[in-house]
Amino acid sequence: MAARATLSHDDYTVGWICALPLEMAAAKLMLDAIHPSLPRPPTDQNTYILGNIGDRNVVIACLPSGAYGIVSAVTVATQLLSSFRSIRFGLMVGIGGGVLNGNADIRLGDIVVSQPTDTSGGVIQYDLGKVLSGGQFQRIGILNRPPKVLLTALATLQAHHFTEESRILEFISEVRAKMTPRIAANFI
Repeated sequence: MAARATLSHDDYTVGWICALPLEMAAAKLMLDAIHPSLPRPPTDQNTYILGNIGDRNVVIACLPSGAYGIVSAVTVATQLLSSFRSIRFGLMVGIGGGVLNGNADIRLGDIVVSQPTDTSGGVIQYDLGKVLSGGQFQRIGILNRPPKVLLTALATLQAHHFTEESRILEFISEVRAKMTPRIAANFI
């Protein structure tokens, strides 16, 4: 891996987009190290936090304050990919808006990782459907499946959960240790 002082746009392979500043703060706390900013092309209006998690160099971007939704997310992603051309995969990680499923007890604060099934790419985008008169949701489109590199990582994570204790509490403890009291109050 290149020395930290000589990293370029091409050294970043993971793009992480957040919808809210609070989510960006949490993403920043997940980084093992923060890297210096890089020059931004004039066509890129994003501001980035650069760093690494393990041996992966990560670029984090956030939607503009007050500008939410698909158009803002696509604009941020397009500009990120234009500036960081070696991105292998992108993530949008944040606070979920809700789960429309009577079979699962999923609450705010739960960690949810989607995976594809025979009839779904793994993520259900609720504006690709409509609610019928009985309250049932009918999908009218689907999103693509995640890249294989993420699906194989998910399979490995699932295997670890069968054979080892979860490290979630350890990771949460590490993040809390990095927080200032002001930031911690927003996460409790």
